[in-house]
Formats: sequence, C-alpha cells, structure tokens
Amino acid sequence: MVSRHPYPVQRRIVHFGFGVLLLLASGCLLESGDSDRYGFQDRGHEVPGFSGENAREFVEAQLQWGPRVPGSDAHQQTLEWLEETLSSYAGPASVYRQHFEVTGYEGDSLELSNLLASFSPEKTDRILLAAHWDSRPRAEEDPDRPDDPILGADDGGSGVAVLLELARHFSEYPPPIGVDLLLFDGEDYGHPGDLDFYFLGSRYWSQNPPVPGYRPRFGILLDMVGGEEAVFPKERYSLQYAPALTDAVWDLADELGYGESFPDRPGAYVSDDHLMVNRYTEIPMINIIHHRATDQGSAIFPPWWHSHEDTLDIIDPATLEMTGQLLLELIYNRLGT
Repeated sequence: MVSRHPYPVQRRIVHFGFGVLLLLASGCLLESGDSDRYGFQDRGHEVPGFSGENAREFVEAQLQWGPRVPGSDAHQQTLEWLEETLSSYAGPASVYRQHFEVTGYEGDSLELSNLLASFSPEKTDRILLAAHWDSRPRAEEDPDRPDDPILGADDGGSGVAVLLELARHFSEYPPPIGVDLLLFDGEDYGHPGDLDFYFLGSRYWSQNPPVPGYRPRFGILLDMVGGEEAVFPKERYSLQYAPALTDAVWDLADELGYGESFPDRPGAYVSDDHLMVNRYTEIPMINIIHHRATDQGSAIFPPWWHSHEDTLDIIDPATLEMTGQLLLELIYNRLGT
C-alpha cells in the first residue's frame, strides 16, 4: 500500500470458473443513503471464538516457499496452496481463480490471479472481505538489501491469514449472511512513485467483474492486521467513501473492548485495494490497516513495512485474534436476521 492517489491501469485477459456466474450473481446492495443498515444491532446470537494462534499458523504457511513475488515459483506455489486451502473449506465448486496478465517492468508477462471463495452462496444478502496475497518484490525501506524481495508476513500475509481462519469457521458454522472472500494479487508490485503498477488485482477485478452487477452490502479490506501493538485509526479514504460504515465498525470495536487499538480518530489517506473498489464499482469498502498519521496527514507505517523485518517474528496472535473476532461478531451477531 502507498499513500498517494493511484492512476488507471490497462485491462487484461481474464479466466474464471463457470460456477462464479451462478454463485456471485445473487449479491445485493442496499441504497447508499440507507444508513440504518450500519446499526449493527446486538442480536444475542452465539459467536464462535477466533484463534489468533491458528491465524499465525496460516501466516507461517504462506511464508514457507519464500517471497510471494509475481513471476516467482513461490508465487505459484502459494497460489496453489491458497486455492487448495480455500477449496477445503468452501468446497471446490465455490472457489474461483480470476487469471489476468500484466507486462512487467522488464517487459516480461506476469501471470496474476485473484482468488474468490463464496460461503452461504444461496444468500442474497452478502458482504465482501478482502486482502492481498502477494508480497513486495523490493525492500526500499531496508538499509541493507533494498533490492531484495520481502517475506511480507504482515504486509499481505496477516490479512490473508485472518480470512483463512474465518473460512475455517464458515465451513463448520455456515454464516447467516452470504460472505465472499477475495484475495487480490499484485497489490505491492509497483516501484515507489509509479502507481500504475500497484493494486493490479483489485484494479482488474473492479474493472472486469466476473459477474456484472455483483452488489454485496459492503466490503472490508484487511491489510497489515497482525503486527505487534497494531493501531488502526480510521483511514481517510474509508471515511470519504463509506463514513457510516467506518464509524459503525469502529463503534463495534470499541463495544468489544478494542477501542485502544481502534481509536476514534482519522488516520491518513492510504491508497490501497479498497480505493480501486470504491472508484470503479458501487461497493462501499473500508480499510482496516495499521498506520498512524502525521500532523500533515501523511501515513507512517510500522518499522517493518517494506523491509526485511516483516517476518513471522513481528506477528502477534493477539492482534490477529482481535481483528478476526471483530469480524466474527459482525457476521454472526450483528448482520442477518
């Protein structure tokens, strides 16, 4: 993720499973002016407990082949593992790979893939949860090896891990609303200042929807949600595009006792995958991301950001558990009927 405005990207080729047309077409979007849908009333329903330790193991599993850089063997191996893991929870017929191609910096053709998994596909009332699964090809914030790729335990790996642990719960306890999990590829490919090559997967998905008219109620993006002592102020693009949803999620976090980590204050404008979704679709999407804002409104990320310190050592199961439990509470007790 970066803290500048992105530019358009060219459209590319897509391949996806036929079943996605049947499962995702049922999504719906309430009118944007209907703020009542963000009341998140406590319905008194039982909520499963999220395991931060399990989620940490999912982070570790993503790191086993090395940096998940587009075009690398590790990237392909991770993709196959992610698809297999999601298929084990959602069923093979409910997991789809959206393939597209991008010409890289060296003129090479990069094979990229977004992964989608649907739970309770028969439900017309749906939400979208997303994260990016690739890792950064360079460590420009690292003084020692700035040109080497990073593992990305937090920056990419943590958000995916939370979604995988949620998927495990969904397989055992079908959610009362439809939940679509979306793993974006190519979020962190770009060089600093060259924003055409960031957010490749979310740009492509948003501009080439597998199902035209897919309209979940809202979306939530997770990015860098596993680090030690993480703090998640209200990211400003989230406030710009979906202020009622942002406030409601942060109010719920405070109700659950997470107010110190989800402070009721604006953060910075952080360009990320959610910006592509907000700009190119009608889906309001917010971003939960570890950062803080300077007095001038610029984003400051944790010290391991875009460096070789972004390893499993900085992942805190308590942070993963807090983020995941917030989403479980939302899905099982605050939405549906």
